[in-house]
Amino acid sequence: MSERRSALADRRAREFEAFVTGAAGRLLHAATLLTAETPDANPRAQRLLTAALAQTYVEWDRLRGEDPYNRTRQELATRFARVSWRRQRTDGGVLAQLTPQERLVVVLRLYEQVAEEQTAALMGLPVERVRTVCRRSVAALCATRRSRPSGGPLRTAGGGPAQGSSEPGP
Repeated sequence: MSERRSALADRRAREFEAFVTGAAGRLLHAATLLTAETPDANPRAQRLLTAALAQTYVEWDRLRGEDPYNRTRQELATRFARVSWRRQRTDGGVLAQLTPQERLVVVLRLYEQVAEEQTAALMGLPVERVRTVCRRSVAALCATRRSRPSGGPLRTAGGGPAQGSSEPGP
């Protein structure tokens, strides 16, 4: 019986490792945007992602039929929402001017392209509130972009143009 358990544990570890290999980069980018850190200095984002991945690993056997990426993203957003009210300081990332709630809505809606209804359910907000927060946040980011003296495009933490930007990337 222990051989069977060992084989199952090995398979579980390989499946999870394959998932992390494929999804960790995008999830770390989302976490970096949420924490408003810069891509080259993002220890809070890394801790946030590690905790979310650890929880996904704990639940791995119960995820059959559920997308592990969506589950990890949900855990990432939930963990961010839980700790963000205690920590307002940001390190100058592209979304640093936004409140934690605004960053969460922008990242889920524009970067992760989660539907308004799903975002609202995840955050426990009405759909109209999510829509309003997203609109207001994008307007604030656009106003900041217009007021920047360089006139260059607003970039995400990964260096590409911000979602919704009509300007080409590098």
